[in-house]
Amino acid sequence: MEHRHTIADPARIAALVERIDRPIVLVGMMGVGKSSVGKRLASLLGFTFVDADDEIEIAAQMSIPEIFDAHGEAYFRDGERRVIARLMGDGGSRRVIATGGGAFCNADTRTEILDKGIAVWLDSDIDTLVERTSRKGNRPLLKQGNPREILSRLREERREHYSRAPIHVHSGSGPHAETLEKIVEGIEQWL
Repeated sequence: MEHRHTIADPARIAALVERIDRPIVLVGMMGVGKSSVGKRLASLLGFTFVDADDEIEIAAQMSIPEIFDAHGEAYFRDGERRVIARLMGDGGSRRVIATGGGAFCNADTRTEILDKGIAVWLDSDIDTLVERTSRKGNRPLLKQGNPREILSRLREERREHYSRAPIHVHSGSGPHAETLEKIVEGIEQWL
């Protein structure tokens, strides 16, 4: 019987870490699990985890809903682009970055991520996204109507942008370990 390497195999993870020379950047819809999976991936690899949305709030000294209310989405996206560029460029090769759902749709941000990072598109079905996003009330784009309809529309509009990420992983309702295994496999193949 052939022994299958798992994400718990320290030699496998050590070999992968040796080959990674840039940040791993998780992209995809809100609610797909970029932050929760990203934290586990960073822990597995011994990297630091950074949530771009948290960094934006720190830089703006406002919450994301407050930024949207006070300045609008275009202003937020410009700040998001600048923060992600900083995170990509400040020695973050041993870092996992979770981006906001719309970040990879910005051409400049996407180019920065594709040129300087390992982009991983985390994808989920609409039912999973609706369930996960309903847990938090801090999603400004979902306050503009029916969340299921908004998520469906955004997912369709953003698909072409997300599909430019070289690694595509489906994040289902199963354990995060399954998603982590798919990400590790994707990175191993990409490198």
